[in-house]
Amino acid sequence: MSTTRDDLDDVLVSDLELWREGPPHHLFRRLRSECPVHWSATIPDYPGEAGYWSVTRPEDIHAISRDWRTYSSELGGVTSVGVFPLELIRSMFIGMDPPRHDRLKVLFQAGFTPRRIAAHEPAIRGIVVEVLDRLEGRESCDLVTEVAQPVVSRVIGSFMGVPSEDDAEWARLMNAALAVGDPDMSPRGVDTLLEDSIPQLFERCRQLIAARRERPTDDLTSVLVHAEVEGERLDEQEIVMGFFLLMAAGNDSTKATYCSGMRALMEHPEQRQLLLEDPSLIPRAVEESLRMFPAFAHFARTATRDTELGGQTIRQGEKVVMWYAASGRDEARYPEPDRFDVRRNPDHQAFGAGGRHFCLGTALARLELRVLFEESLARYPSMELAGEPTWVVSTFVNQLKTLPVRLGAGRRAVV
Repeated sequence: MSTTRDDLDDVLVSDLELWREGPPHHLFRRLRSECPVHWSATIPDYPGEAGYWSVTRPEDIHAISRDWRTYSSELGGVTSVGVFPLELIRSMFIGMDPPRHDRLKVLFQAGFTPRRIAAHEPAIRGIVVEVLDRLEGRESCDLVTEVAQPVVSRVIGSFMGVPSEDDAEWARLMNAALAVGDPDMSPRGVDTLLEDSIPQLFERCRQLIAARRERPTDDLTSVLVHAEVEGERLDEQEIVMGFFLLMAAGNDSTKATYCSGMRALMEHPEQRQLLLEDPSLIPRAVEESLRMFPAFAHFARTATRDTELGGQTIRQGEKVVMWYAASGRDEARYPEPDRFDVRRNPDHQAFGAGGRHFCLGTALARLELRVLFEESLARYPSMELAGEPTWVVSTFVNQLKTLPVRLGAGRRAVV
């Protein structure tokens, strides 16, 4: 969609038509330059939503993220439009403000320290190798559905205590819940979410909760079931939504960035060659992939008072949407921001922009991405695109839906 300066004010940034081939980077480029804090006044199909401010520059997103007293996660939800019922969002620590946010989040922090996550590397590498082994003798595959999805499902499933035979069904539920705008993922949109995904999610979680109450284990579901906050156990809704949050983040984050990163390497073989010649650059490639392809395109906050941001007056109760898909390509911060460069090693906001809501799973995501890149490049150094990739139609999850590839002559190498 092309715009002129006269009609830029009328653009609805979350219009799904703008997102059918991924984030509208052409629009974000103009917003950063001409209107970095931009108001969208009308939201068709969501009559209860009064509009929102789109924030596209990293310094403004950083300011919002660090000031939870002015910009609340709890008041209006954490997405540009309220697809999930607000009471469910508020049951997750991502939809809470301090002090309750801090007390609930700390329950999990001990399990996600870099040292503890590093100890899982052999198990994660084993999962990746096992999934790649299934491709033995194949000439082609879909990298989203046949590599990324089963890897991330088993990794987060092992953390949560989900049996491996349930991975595919959990993945279906997570994809349907987070990609409500995509007819392939969620055929009836919000109705699929409310009538299928959420009821099944609660029922499956109740079964796990009952099992962990009777026989506690060392997985994170047991942590939720037996945790106390302010001397009280979590209620069932809080347990279910805490489970959902961790499963959703684990399902989408690594899958999204890995697939887009691999696509970039196939489209820029000179960059892939750099990694093949010097695998020590792979952690830098991970960071560059996170900068250019953050798994979540945005999160939102709601103003608790009148304030000013980027020269605009934000009124109490108005929503501000932090577009990470835009901030990672800010021309003022990154030279040639649309160029994929594995030597760049950039700072970025793919895990948030600081503050209390910085992503809990940062160390896990980085480890998974590094291992996936290492093993994929070692085994299939000449992988090529075998067709046109397609995007999940969503303004929230920033990911490919399909990525058909020709595997090329496989080889097993130690990276």
